Amino acid sequence: MPLRQIEIVVPDEGKNEFEELLKDGSVEHYWNNSSESSGYLLKALVDASKTEVFLDNAEKIIRKNEGYRIVITAVVATIPRIEKIEKDETDQEKKRAEPWEQPLRGIRVSREELYNDVQDSVQLNAVYIAMVTLSTIVAALGVLRDSTAVVIGAMVIAPLLGPNVGLALSTTLGDLKLFINSMKTNLTGLTVAFLLSLILGMVLEVEASLYQIASRTDVHLSDIALALASGAAGVLAYTIGMSAAVIGVMVAVALLPPLVTAGLLVGDSQFELAYYAFLLLVTNVICVNLAAVTTFILQGVRPRSWYKAEKAKKINIIAFITWFILVVVLGFVIWLS
Repeated sequence: MPLRQIEIVVPDEGKNEFEELLKDGSVEHYWNNSSESSGYLLKALVDASKTEVFLDNAEKIIRKNEGYRIVITAVVATIPRIEKIEKDETDQEKKRAEPWEQPLRGIRVSREELYNDVQDSVQLNAVYIAMVTLSTIVAALGVLRDSTAVVIGAMVIAPLLGPNVGLALSTTLGDLKLFINSMKTNLTGLTVAFLLSLILGMVLEVEASLYQIASRTDVHLSDIALALASGAAGVLAYTIGMSAAVIGVMVAVALLPPLVTAGLLVGDSQFELAYYAFLLLVTNVICVNLAAVTTFILQGVRPRSWYKAEKAKKINIIAFITWFILVVVLGFVIWLS
């Protein structure tokens, strides 16, 4: 059972309120320490899937006063072991749940952990540009050498993972700031990767008959299913805390190779084949985001306050319909091709 240790710095006047909160069914174990100068430090072990409900309740208390601080830490192990005991859902959990969330609800980390991870990965800085540059070079050389292993190595670097997950999460939460940052970082990464691939295509020999190139210029309707599955699997893995390298392969398989292939072909003036690689890239970007938004919705990821949740729900419907229409249109274009 994955656990989170939640440390709460509580001023004197808030001790009683938080001790009541610690008796919530999501808390497996808790303890506290007191200090005359800094108030109280309360620690709780919480089931990772229950963390979001606990934090929502905690923030209701925090809004009333100042001087609180909550820190969340992943727990590697605890001795003695905490045995998993099935507990009835709280009234708040039942109220929050929608019928379509039942299959995937309760198996993800909290909204705060998701947001913190995504926010860090959509920062546009020198490290991100370097990662995009290196992964593009590795992917391009892997394509030109017709080496599947090298192409997979480029995917493990996974620079495009964060911005695409950020786009989906910002749409799900209705967070405009996160959306702008994710879009800016994503477009910058795609542009850098394409321009670098174009330059490599102008300098190096590009043989269109190579499998790594031919497989990404022969677009089929099955590629839509691949991109949808990659996006859903990537986001699902992301929300349960799986390794970023594993998730990167899931998502990058649909994004980086066709982008690099398109750039190489444009650089070598093979524009007709480059068109099909671009078509595959656009299809994959749309499908990955559609699958990601759908997965977040099915997992019950939503803003904390009800009025923001209502606003986000409208945005989700618009985004879902838009992505779906684009997938249908692109599917028709692929069918004609």
